[in-house]
Amino acid sequence: MKKTSLAFLAIFLLIGGNTLFAQQKKAATTSGNPVFPGWYADPEGIIFDDTYWIYPTYSDDYGKPSPQPKLSPLQLKTQQNTINKQYLKQTFLDAFSSKDLVHWKKHPKVLSIENVKWAAYSIWAPSITRKDGKYYLFFGANDIQNDNQLGGIGVAVSDKPGGPFIDHLGKPLVSKFYNHAQPIDQFVFKDVNGEYYLIYGGWQHCNIGKLNADFTGFIPFADGSLFKSITPEHYVEGAYMIARKGKYYLMWSEGNWTGPDYSVAYAISDSPLGPFKRIGKILQQDPTIATGAGHHSVIHIPKTDDWYIVYHRRPLTTTDGNHRETCIDRMYFDKDGLILPVKITNEGVEKRVLGK
Repeated sequence: MKKTSLAFLAIFLLIGGNTLFAQQKKAATTSGNPVFPGWYADPEGIIFDDTYWIYPTYSDDYGKPSPQPKLSPLQLKTQQNTINKQYLKQTFLDAFSSKDLVHWKKHPKVLSIENVKWAAYSIWAPSITRKDGKYYLFFGANDIQNDNQLGGIGVAVSDKPGGPFIDHLGKPLVSKFYNHAQPIDQFVFKDVNGEYYLIYGGWQHCNIGKLNADFTGFIPFADGSLFKSITPEHYVEGAYMIARKGKYYLMWSEGNWTGPDYSVAYAISDSPLGPFKRIGKILQQDPTIATGAGHHSVIHIPKTDDWYIVYHRRPLTTTDGNHRETCIDRMYFDKDGLILPVKITNEGVEKRVLGK
């Protein structure tokens, strides 16, 4: 009887917490941090037309466990390679959309391994772009530890940003270690000249490759290589790039993703191919607010010089490495084009409707 009562209490508190979260948002003029409930990490923020979108990694169950898809024999076999049983929960991606940065709508399971037969677990760090009326979602899968395991970086496609996304290739786009970079934490970057690059890499190595027109492979560089190393000092993972006023800003995460020292640093170059020399950190913990602030992305408001940083962090109420929340704060540049250190907040950002 006691166990039953505790179970009902836990469900009541979870439902009540989500209801309170929604009620608070109705009257809110700022986003608050986190911007939506749940344990979500590695968020990519982007604008499509008049809507903000965030695509995060599903980090852990938040209350009631999410139903897992039925696995094929190949997927069951592949899951035996995992080095962390927690990763077996990460078999899908949710997305969130907003018209004003404050009120967010959940789009559950925009991508699932049910639609990617070679992927089995560790569906990580989504990155998305739109090209020729289609939406292409890049993702890591299976956390491969060597070239003999099935997995790497995949790409899925949909007619809508809210999915459903289906496998574009029927196999990984990047399935091997090049320049010692683990094929995870991918970011698809559209250059100002319309060319598309894939920037990625774990295990302290960062690569860049030029995508072909239909995102089925890569255009070799002049020396015949598919990927160039652009690894800056202290790089760990989570590469992201923006272009601003003729300069390219490469950003990445440093430290241990489970620890309080997780953070974001950056470098600047005249080319997306580098060279990139580390300048310093721009995002890190504030022990009075949250720890482990890292693995970010950036939202740029069109026709302005207004920038938002979207990132995950760990609340002070937990030390569980998987308990990460998605947050948004402002990001500013100084007169010399350097990025100012980001102040992480509980308030988040002000309501902002696109086009107004």
